[in-house]
Amino acid sequence: MSADPIDALPEIHDFDFIHGRWSVANRKLKVRGDGSDDWDEFPSAGWCEPRLGGLANVEQIDCPARGWTGMAVRAFDIPAREWVIHWINSVDGVLQPPVRGRFHANGCVLEGSDSDGGRPVSARYIWSDITADSARWTQAFSYDGGATWETNWVMDFTRAA
Repeated sequence: MSADPIDALPEIHDFDFIHGRWSVANRKLKVRGDGSDDWDEFPSAGWCEPRLGGLANVEQIDCPARGWTGMAVRAFDIPAREWVIHWINSVDGVLQPPVRGRFHANGCVLEGSDSDGGRPVSARYIWSDITADSARWTQAFSYDGGATWETNWVMDFTRAA
C-alpha cells in the first residue's frame, strides 16, 4: 500500500503554528488609501483547527469590541505548491477573493486582487515574527498596481492559556 501523497508535502505543515487559541491585539487604519496615520486599536480572540491532515485549516476571529466575526479558510494548492486563503466576515457575508503565496525563511507573503470601498486594490498579507507562542499578520493594499503599499492592519497574536 502506498503512502498518502500529502505526507510527501512538507509545506502542509507551514501553518501548524497558528493551530490553537489566540489573543489578538489589532491595529487598523481608520481610513485607508488616503495617507492617514490615525489607527484604531482593539482586542479580538481567535482559534484555528487543521483539516484534511493539515492540507487545510479554518481560523475564526471574534471581535466583540467591533461587533464582527471573521473566518479564514486556508488550503494548500498541491499542483502550485502554494497556500490559498479566503476570508469571510459577519459584516457583509461575502467570500473575499483569495490571496496566494508561500513561506520563506522569514515567514509568508500572500498576494491577490481585491477591492476596497469599490476601488480595485492589490492585497498583500504577511505572516512574520512566528514563534511557538506568537505571530504577526500584516495587511497592506496597493492602489497603484503594486508601485506603493500602505499597511492598513496589523494583528499581533499571543497564544491563549
